[in-house]
Amino acid sequence: MPDPQQPDTTTEADVDASRRGFMQSALLVAGATQLPLAHGAPAQTPAASPPVPARPLTLNVNGVDHTLSLEPRVTLLDALRETLGMTGTKKGCDRGQCGACTVLVDGRRINSCLTLAVMHRGAKITTIEGIAQDGELAPIQAAFIEHDAFQCGYCTPGQICSAVACMDEIRAGTASAVSPNVREQVVAFTHPEIRERMSGNLCRCGAYNNIVAAIRATAKA
Repeated sequence: MPDPQQPDTTTEADVDASRRGFMQSALLVAGATQLPLAHGAPAQTPAASPPVPARPLTLNVNGVDHTLSLEPRVTLLDALRETLGMTGTKKGCDRGQCGACTVLVDGRRINSCLTLAVMHRGAKITTIEGIAQDGELAPIQAAFIEHDAFQCGYCTPGQICSAVACMDEIRAGTASAVSPNVREQVVAFTHPEIRERMSGNLCRCGAYNNIVAAIRATAKA
């Protein structure tokens, strides 16, 4: 312990030397943590997950059975686009937020990016390629053209599939969050009803008013 009665003889050079020594020691310790393990053994990396074998699967898409060989982890969206080549169904956010991948499964609309292909054995899957019949546009498709209900067109396949389900829901009297009386089995094709039911399908071009007009026109026809 230094004697408090003795004057402090520490010089600026001593302080600098002490500071340099501390920094050198810290750098040596930091560098040592980056070195390989002892005896030249490389650092171990986590083992990769074993591959999942593909399995046979039959999907009924637009009335046709397709026998595929897919991993259980493949989404319905990727099975449609990458395996069956049905690229009408679009991959937008791939998180179920934009609705570009909407298809119909047993008449109900779903986001195909959020479901696995293996979950739909025996189901009737309808994509945008199956909306038209015998080479003729479906009424909803013709209405989208007549009312300029799209601009870039990227979201349009999902919008049309969703519109088909939207009209079926209203005709069936299925209530929505904006239905005035959920106890009544009568729902009108009003702007609020259509906008609420189509709210899961985003249009970055902003053609919402025209989309609603196309749906109302189809319903009246």
